[in-house]
Amino acid sequence: MAATIKDIAKETGLGLATISSYLNGGNVREKNRLKIEAAIEKLHFEVNEVARGLKTNKTKMAGIIIPELNNIFCAEIITEVEDILRAHGYATMICDCRTDARREEEAVDFLNKRRVDGLILMPSSHSGRFLRPFMSKKKPVILLDRKFQDLECDSVLVDNSGAAKRAVQRMIRAGHENIGIIAGPEGMFTAEERLAGYREALKEAGIKQQESLVIRKSYTIAGGAAGMRDLTERNPHMTAVLASNYELTMGAVIEANELGIRIPDQLSFIGFDNVEFAKACVPELSIVTQPTKEIGRQVAETMLQKLEGTVPLEEHVSIKLETGFVEGRTVRNTGNQKG
Repeated sequence: MAATIKDIAKETGLGLATISSYLNGGNVREKNRLKIEAAIEKLHFEVNEVARGLKTNKTKMAGIIIPELNNIFCAEIITEVEDILRAHGYATMICDCRTDARREEEAVDFLNKRRVDGLILMPSSHSGRFLRPFMSKKKPVILLDRKFQDLECDSVLVDNSGAAKRAVQRMIRAGHENIGIIAGPEGMFTAEERLAGYREALKEAGIKQQESLVIRKSYTIAGGAAGMRDLTERNPHMTAVLASNYELTMGAVIEANELGIRIPDQLSFIGFDNVEFAKACVPELSIVTQPTKEIGRQVAETMLQKLEGTVPLEEHVSIKLETGFVEGRTVRNTGNQKG
């Protein structure tokens, strides 16, 4: 027979009111909490989380919305987030919106109806209006690798502009001036930041910017392939390319192979993310790296702080982390090195 609350009372010598308060998320004395938890473990008592959630209006569950479930950048971050939240008693419900703004709004509505305590998302949308109904319930929303212009939320991101700027500066030091970029879609925070870094590096070096060397594509492998193809067709004078996210990097490398372009002999190249993929390429790619484990830790800790009330909901947190760089063998020195 399954253990009951009365069995816990008998085991601990505590009153039913104290035990009920603990089970429903209330505050109890530390010594009583330890007694109750020891009894729960000994008696194999199963806490009814659904019933507890109805009484406390808390489900101990966080919703996570990502653009693509098979995105290695997302997967590494979400793994870290899930591990930390689970260690603190929170479950996660993950939705893949397929980089579709409509699906993203549907996912928010779905998670809202399931009464999740907070949301973590890497938005595909350019506007945050669809999040207002959820936030009106005084629940935290943390943006991953993004910001909205029209809605203030907590966010954890990297120095996107600085990352792209340093990558382009690496090419400039090797003597390159005709440098192309496969940038992300217009209006997306990371895409705009990385493109700004690209432009800033050229400007500081006194290199004239050529709009034909800027291609905007969706953050997909197909986008990366199309971007590489368009750049090479329009710019026979181009000597180097920066692909500004992981999927764009994969697509660009695949298309370069299809076109018979020898990297770096004919075209120098720097990509983004996934050290394993970079090492598997021949020659090994030079890439910008993002601290996925640290991003995940910061996201999870920020969510816990908001859920547990140690940081007020109205006090919005914005954390910016530094990127790294792994030097491969895909940037050729032209003989006109600078600096």
